[in-house]
Amino acid sequence: MTRIGIILGSTRPGRNGEAVARWVLEIAKQRSDAEYELVDLLDYQLPHLDEAYPPAMGQYTQPHTKRWAETIASFDGFIIVTPEYNHSTSGALKNAIDFLYAEWNNKAVGFVSYGSVGGTRAVEHLRLISGELQMADVRSQVALSLFTDFENFSVFKPNQFHQDALTTTLDQVVAWSAALAPLRKG
Repeated sequence: MTRIGIILGSTRPGRNGEAVARWVLEIAKQRSDAEYELVDLLDYQLPHLDEAYPPAMGQYTQPHTKRWAETIASFDGFIIVTPEYNHSTSGALKNAIDFLYAEWNNKAVGFVSYGSVGGTRAVEHLRLISGELQMADVRSQVALSLFTDFENFSVFKPNQFHQDALTTTLDQVVAWSAALAPLRKG
């Protein structure tokens, strides 16, 4: 069965992303088209990139990199939950992405973002990065506003229409993950 990782791309204390990622997982688990699992960057304690060789070489030496690589390799596609910091994604997420290369290749990715303008600028950067990693980013995305989807900028209360957008994003990620399966086996 297709496996989709829901990557929680913030490690910040008091992060809003945890509630968002759990909402994504809760909705995803109601589906029967794939297996869904939360991948919290906090659980990996990745330092700043500390591998001597470029990730494309696949010569990982650090135990934390090997563990991270094994986790990412186990999925067929991803939903990345990202905050927007300074018109981009979080440094922790970018760093985690940069540790690996082949483990991302030929997999689908969708985005759920949040920020003052829905985190859309963070997603635009992640789409460019995804292309370089040979990932297929899906068109649909969920953009959550800190002004309208969070009470006092911290209590997550998404508008109902976001669930429809999430359903479409999940549909697209699952479909593209299945379509790319032959490339991952080759």
